[in-house]
Amino acid sequence: MLRDKKIAPVVTMLALVAALAAGGCKKNPPPAASTPPPPPATRVEPAPEPVNVAPAKPVVEAPPPVRSTSVDELNRMGILKSIYFDFDRHEVRPDQRPTMEGNATAMKGQLAKYRILIEGHCDERGSNEYNMALGDKRTHAARQYLIDLGVPSSRIRTISYGEERPADPGHNEEGWARNRRCEFIIEE
Repeated sequence: MLRDKKIAPVVTMLALVAALAAGGCKKNPPPAASTPPPPPATRVEPAPEPVNVAPAKPVVEAPPPVRSTSVDELNRMGILKSIYFDFDRHEVRPDQRPTMEGNATAMKGQLAKYRILIEGHCDERGSNEYNMALGDKRTHAARQYLIDLGVPSSRIRTISYGEERPADPGHNEEGWARNRRCEFIIEE
C-alpha cells in the first residue's frame, strides 16, 4: 500500500502532463498568404537589335503652286512688296532690307519660274531728267541687292518712271515719301 501511495502521485502527475500535452495547447492557425503565388513562368523574348536608321529630315512645306495662277492675279496678291527710299537717295535703307529678303525668298521659291520687273519711282521734286536718272539708280540698287541674295540676274529687268506714276497724289512729305519707291512686278 505504501508503494501505491508513492506511485499514485507520480501517475497523477504523468496523467496531468499527458492531458496538457494532448489538448491543452492552443493550436496556431496556418499563416495567411501574404504574397500572391508567383505567376506561371513565361518565356522572355530578347530585345531586338537596334537598327541604325538615319534621322528623319524635318518636313519642309512646299510653297503653294502658283503656275496655274495668272501673272496679273499674282501681282494683285501682293507677294512681292515695294520698298521705299529717303529723299534724293538710291541706297536700300536698313529698314527695307527685310522686305528685300522676303522678296528674294519668294523669287527663289514659289516665283522661281517668273521674271521680275523692278520699277523705279520718285517724288515730284526735281526735274524730269533728274528723277528719271534717280529712279534708274534706285532700280539698279534694288536689282543688285536681289542678286547678292541669290536671285539670278537674268530674271530681273529694270525701268525708271521718275515722277510720272505717283502712288500718292499728295504734295506733302507723306505723299512724297510714298512716291519714292521701287515696285516689283511679276512677269512671264
